[in-house]
Amino acid sequence: QVQLVESGGGLVQAGGSLRLSCAASGLTFSTYVMGWFRQAPGKEREFVAAINRHGDSPDYADSVKGRSTISRDNAKSTVYLEMNSLKPEDTAVYFCAGRLAVKIGPISSGDQYALWGQGTQVTVSS
Repeated sequence: QVQLVESGGGLVQAGGSLRLSCAASGLTFSTYVMGWFRQAPGKEREFVAAINRHGDSPDYADSVKGRSTISRDNAKSTVYLEMNSLKPEDTAVYFCAGRLAVKIGPISSGDQYALWGQGTQVTVSS
């Protein structure tokens, strides 16, 4: 059974930091592009960051660029999202997602991802 399980969310003050983790199981992790998306109440899901199967060439949404770092540990089948200088507008449920690396298409598009975690809540207070 394929599973993506996020952790690390919580309540943090503006300017603070969080490190989200997503542990994958039931798949050959190194063959997947991994991404992070988020959805705030009343808003559509949006792309946050993605990383290729080798762990290089990360891609970030403009809204988090310079404040966030995506990384992965293929030996642990885990992808991370470190977020710094958090803002209230970062408040959302954050989802981990995976798509096969051989799939063609923009890694920033959620429609490209077949695997999704259940999400972890991040709340940034002002």
